[in-house]
Amino acid sequence: MSSTAAAAPPARRTRSRPPSASSRRSDDPSSAANGNGKTSPKLASPKHLPGERTVKKLRLSKALTIPEGTTVYDASRRMAARRVDAVLLTDAQGLLSGIVTDKDISTRVIAEGLRVEQTIMSKIMTRNPTYVTADSLAIEALQKMVQGKFRHLPVVENGEVMAMLDIAKCLYDAIARLEKAAEQGSAIAAAVEGVERQLGGNFTAPYAFIETLRERMFKPSLSTIVTEGTKVAIVSPSDPVYVATQKMREFRVNSVIVTTGNTVQGIFTSKDVLMRVVSQNLSPELTLVEKVSASARHLSFFKLHLILYNYL
Repeated sequence: MSSTAAAAPPARRTRSRPPSASSRRSDDPSSAANGNGKTSPKLASPKHLPGERTVKKLRLSKALTIPEGTTVYDASRRMAARRVDAVLLTDAQGLLSGIVTDKDISTRVIAEGLRVEQTIMSKIMTRNPTYVTADSLAIEALQKMVQGKFRHLPVVENGEVMAMLDIAKCLYDAIARLEKAAEQGSAIAAAVEGVERQLGGNFTAPYAFIETLRERMFKPSLSTIVTEGTKVAIVSPSDPVYVATQKMREFRVNSVIVTTGNTVQGIFTSKDVLMRVVSQNLSPELTLVEKVSASARHLSFFKLHLILYNYL
């Protein structure tokens, strides 16, 4: 691998292609396609009711854009320096031409045994990525990412790429709304309890049903989120990173669970591949997973990563 990073290109505005440009989701190379091998983007409708949150009201991140001819190694170093796990690619005219994520680097480069200092980003990028406008509804942007199973969306305003939307930002907004709904649900539950006190034991069965429903709505367990039969990729701490990326590709997931026997030791994600291996000039064939994976000391944090990296 090269030991030096490419110099940063001069700052410039990145324009998007017309809405009719084709696209496919970047996090899954086997996504459905039309006769041209691509699917058409569907922009979120800007028509909404007053007071509804739009994408431009979310905490947007400035998009990192680089020329599509940049090598994977140099791009990875720039992504690591900015602490981002997705980058937008531009063509010779400065138009948005593609997107590359940490998963693309893991499954399309490392798992395939390609050399990062010799592979250019245009070879692995998803061309003409789906995007949303700044006036799109936040909930519609979240639905687009969940349905498409990708975690990043470019945000366009007046034909120019303004920012990158991460699914975590949409989830934050959605969770805030759920918390508000939960507060209303608590008020309803209090009213139900009052009715129960007035009616005595005659209301026990209906109240039990409502309480169960409330628990399912506002306090979901992991089993209500992760469906039965969900694939989980498992590796040993002594496996090399190269093997872990092959498991990610095979199971079409963004992370693998690190186990010793029946004991979970940690989690290793495609972002770890980007930040801790590729950008650090380490060999995927010689670097062991245990040296670069995150431990599972904090169970709730571990579960959150498992959900976000594997199922969204």
